[in-house]
Amino acid sequence: MATGNGTLEQGTPMKVLVFGATGTTGSAVVERALECGYAVTAFARNPEKVTTSHPDLTVVQGDVLDPATVERAMPGHDAVVISLGAGMNGTVRSEGTRNIIRAMEQAHVPRLVAQSTLGVGESRANLNAYWKYVMFGLLLRRAYADHIQQEQYITHSHLNWTIVRPAALTQGERTGRYRHGFAGTAKDLTLEISTADVADFMVQQVEDATYRCGTPGLSY
Repeated sequence: MATGNGTLEQGTPMKVLVFGATGTTGSAVVERALECGYAVTAFARNPEKVTTSHPDLTVVQGDVLDPATVERAMPGHDAVVISLGAGMNGTVRSEGTRNIIRAMEQAHVPRLVAQSTLGVGESRANLNAYWKYVMFGLLLRRAYADHIQQEQYITHSHLNWTIVRPAALTQGERTGRYRHGFAGTAKDLTLEISTADVADFMVQQVEDATYRCGTPGLSY
């Protein structure tokens, strides 16, 4: 059983497997999880891109689109964090997430924290016209559809999941001061948040049950 400070009752660190570990948010998740006392496994297609070095960090090579490599990495972990990116195109988020879910269910790894995007589901009402119709309606239409499919795979799973929906990602320091879990009707949002604050919130969700089977939005 987790103690709430990154360790199990017997004093050993909780083991967290991070997918998308070389991306901007994923690498911030790895660093924040290590700071919080977790033993972290960074799953990366190109392990040399993992620049963090820590005694509690393990790097494994694999491709989320290759189910076999995902299945090999999964056993022995207590939780999984997904921060997959695919640019403007592709279905890496959804197909990769589906492979991860299958591997988690097979290995009996219960806890999943996954990054999606503000604008999916009821949070679409949080967006302004530019994000609704220009960005997600035109420029990022395929990426938006990929997020929708990704969330459907997660919500139909038997896992203990939380889907985090951040607003547009920015660079910046971790502030710890951001809004989360706001209503779909909330309009007084900046529609921006730093990757460092997204990572901070996602790591908190590894043990926090507040948003169990929930889809909290994140924004300043």
